[in-house]
Amino acid sequence: MATVVQVERLHKRYGERTVLDSVSFGVEDGEIFGVLGPNGAGKTTAVECLSGLRRPDGGTVRVLGLDPRTERDRLRRVLGVQLQESRLADRMRVGEALDLYASFYSEPADWRELMELVGLADRRDTPYAKLSGGQKQRLSIALALIGRPRVAILDEITTGLDPQARRDAWELIEAVRAGGVTIVLVTHFMEEAERLCDRVALFDAGRVAAVDTPAGLVGRSAARQRVVFRPSAPFEDRLLTELPEVAELVRTGARVEVAGSGELLHAVTAALARHQVVAGDLRVHHPTLDDAFVALTGRRLGTEQESPR
Repeated sequence: MATVVQVERLHKRYGERTVLDSVSFGVEDGEIFGVLGPNGAGKTTAVECLSGLRRPDGGTVRVLGLDPRTERDRLRRVLGVQLQESRLADRMRVGEALDLYASFYSEPADWRELMELVGLADRRDTPYAKLSGGQKQRLSIALALIGRPRVAILDEITTGLDPQARRDAWELIEAVRAGGVTIVLVTHFMEEAERLCDRVALFDAGRVAAVDTPAGLVGRSAARQRVVFRPSAPFEDRLLTELPEVAELVRTGARVEVAGSGELLHAVTAALARHQVVAGDLRVHHPTLDDAFVALTGRRLGTEQESPR
């Protein structure tokens, strides 16, 4: 696949504070590329450099071969941006906003079709202030697409949304990608990145800790699967600890937790069944991107880092 975004050794400082420290990654045509990390890790600053809204102190950025620092007019014809802190005038209606943004482009998308795509057709005459949080985010996505971009940057698009609105936004993002738009998705939500992203750059304290598929990052973490259950009858620990798939067994009251790898669930339940023991209240925990982030950085994704952005 062709590389449509290329970032090499990107640096940005605010006074004495380094916000981006030799950041490098590439985005391939047609993918949803995640920029994942805790608040303050430098994610928003990085995409602001991509869009030409912030000037880096060093390194190179190319979006579809264009330099955001010197070719902003050409860049805005191929790049759509939805920023974390964007908002419209309270009294501006949905249809008015789309019509206004369409006027900025020589060959805009049909804003009425976009309004249908993002599920706001019945809100055409609704003022911005009367929209729900999810509806405002849908409008932001529509505005980012009005210029028919080849690449769209979506920055923390689901922050502050309730679970249903967040899932609605995910479906919309997948529909946008299906329409041929490459998406750079900035998020600090692990579940969001796992659900949507083809590849992910893990940001930590202004650096890129790793770039890989979600499954690839989880595989690097060497985190263990965990099987938790309440046995129907007593059994000796060695029944399970002698299995090659089992690395650890811990008992907490009546609950048993087994950690390991491979076909852990099958190995544990089969061994118990051979001794007429049923694993009740059974739960399986698979390694996640959060586990990968901890393994690569020593911190959890929910840990906020000190940074202006």
